Amino acid sequence: MNSKQRKTLAEIFKTPAPSNIAWTEIESLLIALGAEISEGNGSRVRIKLNTEKAVFHRPHPQKETDKGAVMSMRRFLENAGVNKDGI
Repeated sequence: MNSKQRKTLAEIFKTPAPSNIAWTEIESLLIALGAEISEGNGSRVRIKLNTEKAVFHRPHPQKETDKGAVMSMRRFLENAGVNKDGI
C-alpha cells in the first residue's frame, strides 16, 4: 500500500465520517488490499475482499463518496478483517 492509499484508509476510519473521499481513491485502496472488483448493472460495483462480499454504487454525477457510503465501506472493511492500520 502506498502513502496515498494509507491516507484514504485513515480517512475511511475517521469519526465523524468524511464526505469528500473520491471513489477512485477508494477503489485504488481496495485493489491494494487484494480485493476483487467487478462491474455490475449501471453504477453498481461488486467487491470481494477475503470472504466478505458487498455491492456499492459509484457516486454520480459527483466523484466524492457520501458519508453513508463511507460508513458502509468502513463496516465492509472491518468485516473483511481490515482495521485502520491496514491489517
